[in-house]
Amino acid sequence: MATQMQLARQGVITEAMKIVAEQEHVTAEFIREGVANGTIAIPCNINHKNIIPRGVGTGLTVKVNANIGTSSSYPDPEPELAKLQAAIDAGADSVMDLSTGNNISASRQAIIAASTVMVGTVPMYQVTVETIKKRGAVVEMTKEDIFDVIRQQAADGADFMTIHCGINKNVLKALIDEGREMDVVSRGGSFITGWMLHNDAENPLYEYYDEILDICAEYDVTISLGDGLRPGCIADATDRAQIQELLNLGELTQRAWDKGVQVMVEGPGHVPYNQIAANMQLQKRLCHGAPFYVLGPLVTDVAPGYDHITSAIGGTLAAVSGANFLCYVTPAEHLGLPDLNDVREGVIATRIAAHAADLANSNKQAWEWDLKMARARKVLDWPAQLDLAIDPVKAKEYRRRKNKSDDEACSMCGDYCAVKIVGQYLEEHMRKH
Repeated sequence: MATQMQLARQGVITEAMKIVAEQEHVTAEFIREGVANGTIAIPCNINHKNIIPRGVGTGLTVKVNANIGTSSSYPDPEPELAKLQAAIDAGADSVMDLSTGNNISASRQAIIAASTVMVGTVPMYQVTVETIKKRGAVVEMTKEDIFDVIRQQAADGADFMTIHCGINKNVLKALIDEGREMDVVSRGGSFITGWMLHNDAENPLYEYYDEILDICAEYDVTISLGDGLRPGCIADATDRAQIQELLNLGELTQRAWDKGVQVMVEGPGHVPYNQIAANMQLQKRLCHGAPFYVLGPLVTDVAPGYDHITSAIGGTLAAVSGANFLCYVTPAEHLGLPDLNDVREGVIATRIAAHAADLANSNKQAWEWDLKMARARKVLDWPAQLDLAIDPVKAKEYRRRKNKSDDEACSMCGDYCAVKIVGQYLEEHMRKH
């Protein structure tokens, strides 16, 4: 069976392309051309039956991902299904199942079965958990362990998989020679780094990359090239190890496209504000315009409890500068596993960042949404304002709690509402003239 990219290159407009075109208010030919040249990805596994396809890439609205999944401390998958629904209700375009608790496969299968949005996974998490159970340490994992999990997750319906292929011996040398404040903060990156150092061997994900692509092509899985050495603090941003890995990801992007496999490239987490635009532009150049998927970026290290805000600040600039897909960061980041409210807060904050970028990028849908809100505010149409809010639930609760039911203006200005006063005098002026 041909992949979306292979079909696009043959001139075929698939049903998924038509759906994305309708969502984005662009032509199906625009989507087909973007998929064909790799600047647009439609992560849509042939075995994810109830997905509503979405596009990620150049010329489309900025998309938002929410991370969910069990941990060793909280292994029950049921709360993660509730988080999935909370993320979808809050407007997330995708979720990633990052489960590391018991019954990882069962958790993933349940999430994929319940999800109408894209589902991503990180196979290395499951490989690590299972290797430790079987052999006592992650450094004992084999190539077969890795590929068995990648194939299983693809067969289960994962739409995109984060694979940490870009770390190789040259990248590790750069990491060791330069040194870092935070070393490696990516879980998948740390597992691969530890294995390589202990075994003095090349990264099997890099060494046997073509075999991974064969699995992805079979199920039309989009490969999300993981940044295993992303900076974990401001001091480590844009160092040699990060850039060396990015150079590898550019090469791996081209190799995936050569096999008709769709690609997204993952980008840095902690980046000072003044370096964000350069990071985005560098990635786009080195990775040939492939969709760029960033965690944040977080613009400071000192805001635990508020990192959804830290992330949104960086996310808008990232998306204005070329990023296409923002992974949310919740208030619980750096502190603990997010709960339902954290998931909702994270999605909304990241959607605000994405929408702000869509406005700056002159997206017509974004501008029409804001224009509708402005017109509703002008006439003090509260039902319309609340329905147009990016988070109607919160907006309606604030309106209910802070105003009397018959208030025309809000309790901030009351009788001195600027909109109401000017509206009255403008109406009077128009009658006279």
